[in-house]
Amino acid sequence: MSVAASIVEYLKHHQLVITTAESCTAGKIITLLSQVDGSGSWIESGYVVYSPEAKQRLLNVRPYTIETFNLTSREVAQEMAQGALRDSPADVAVATTGLLGPDGMDGIPPGTVCFAWAYRNGGALSVFSRKERFMGSREQVQLAASLHALKWLPHFHQRALAGERA
Repeated sequence: MSVAASIVEYLKHHQLVITTAESCTAGKIITLLSQVDGSGSWIESGYVVYSPEAKQRLLNVRPYTIETFNLTSREVAQEMAQGALRDSPADVAVATTGLLGPDGMDGIPPGTVCFAWAYRNGGALSVFSRKERFMGSREQVQLAASLHALKWLPHFHQRALAGERA
């Protein structure tokens, strides 16, 4: 079973609907999920937001967060995930922002990707984030980051169910 198929099964089993806020993965997370039969019942929406302006306008990422922490930061990823959930009836949001390469920027090496997973848990919101580095071509980094985002969804969901917030 593919990673995407196992995540669709997980979403179905837990009655979770997903939205994504993708920058460097450019919609690949939603694409992978949508290729699984029956996934449409568990996908609400997907945002592809490359520019800082799009992140601010569509997901309410604060200019302060971008200026203080950089576009490739856990803090921006967290605000992206929260913004996607704010605008959606989904239960879970996954966000990605990073540098595919081949060059680094602002001291951040190529292949650096920041992730956030946000979950509605009753009236509470649990948000988790990570920063990872992947090696390979742009396409390889993009796919590896998309699969990473999906693979960790159940882990952080279980932590959210346990009442963790960060």
